[in-house]
Amino acid sequence: MYGSPSSRGASPQDGSPDAIRGEVTELLQAWSRGDAAAFERMMPLVYERLLQIASGMLTYERRDHTLQSGALVNEAYLRLVHLERVSWSDRAHFFALSATLMRRILVDHARKVKSEKRGQGADFLPLEAALEVAGEKRPDILCLDLALKDLARKAPEEAKIVEMRYFGGLSRDEIAEVLGVGSATVTRRWRMARAWLYQQLNEVPQDAV
Repeated sequence: MYGSPSSRGASPQDGSPDAIRGEVTELLQAWSRGDAAAFERMMPLVYERLLQIASGMLTYERRDHTLQSGALVNEAYLRLVHLERVSWSDRAHFFALSATLMRRILVDHARKVKSEKRGQGADFLPLEAALEVAGEKRPDILCLDLALKDLARKAPEEAKIVEMRYFGGLSRDEIAEVLGVGSATVTRRWRMARAWLYQQLNEVPQDAV
């Protein structure tokens, strides 16, 4: 497993945020060309942000959730290592895909927990906190995953925005950079997707998964 930069004797190089972003992009592109060592050199530069993403995903999980932020990052690291070559564009692209991998890990974990503890419920994730809407229903991550898959079939760009905004914690500008669209377009699609998901999740019974 990866562990923190300090535990591996590595730390981000000194420099401005712009310089570090540029270095991450260069290392990603080197990794795309087959330089496996570039991935290891990059990890200390992105580790803290990955921890932030993991922590954000786990904020609304039950307190007794068996996965912690560091473990979630380590699981994502193992999946990243085994990815086939990806044509990375920049760090925002990397964080977006990392968030996707973490979501899949949480979904797999929730399925396993539900299988082992049938009838005891899964880890709940409050939609009102995630999507900034009011409501009393608290869909678990499996219901949210099903809804996102349905949204992806109907409106793939909107589903990507929800995943990057909600699970990845990417800003509007970062999402616009990944998708190659304007920030205003991201805002409009985010609002549409949020409203659609809220409607779907409030209509789907919690035991439907």
